[in-house]
Amino acid sequence: MSFSNNCKSERIPGPIRGNALSGICEKTCLQAEKVFDACISQTTMPDLVLTLTDVTPTDLTAPYKFVSAKSTSTNAQITDLTVTEIPEDSCYARVTCNVQIPVVVTFTDANGKTGTGTATVTVPKDVILHVSAPSVIPYSVQATVGFSSVKGTYTADNQFTVTGCATVILKITMPVDILVPSYGYCYIPPCREFSEQVCEGVFDLPLYPQDFGEDCRCNSRLKG
Repeated sequence: MSFSNNCKSERIPGPIRGNALSGICEKTCLQAEKVFDACISQTTMPDLVLTLTDVTPTDLTAPYKFVSAKSTSTNAQITDLTVTEIPEDSCYARVTCNVQIPVVVTFTDANGKTGTGTATVTVPKDVILHVSAPSVIPYSVQATVGFSSVKGTYTADNQFTVTGCATVILKITMPVDILVPSYGYCYIPPCREFSEQVCEGVFDLPLYPQDFGEDCRCNSRLKG
């Protein structure tokens, strides 16, 4: 079984049924990345020129026929970043930057052979976001991205002109130690083996250390 496969334990992720406070037994310090603000934008980019590098295979014959272009990662590099506080409200700032999205372009050559190459799509952004108050640990600006195109033409040596859609999510984030109420350790159910062959054996140690203190009411339940 698994979290999503007919597991009935109360100590797994999922919808809360009944009193949400029932079973909380500790305050847990978690290392996390706090998101102070975020926004999403989707932009149609016509007449976008993609110059290919790392073209494979090397024995292709021009002219090429465009097939598609899509992002290779949800992570993007941010360049030319400027964060300017807004005088009327110091909690907000104007964030300007260029978001560089790595893409892979798929095409066919004059003989019908499939080729690929890499390129970079640059999306300029100029937005207003909430920023954190001054602190020892600084905040950072991150981008989650996506790009896709199915319309393009071959215009020059290893170069395509395409129309595509770029999605950019900008975030103001910071690594933090955050204190949250906790139900204790999560129950990890045994896997349901596809081959129906299940290993037999007993763990000598618990999956997680069972030290919650004598006053924790859920201590005995977690040991089950």
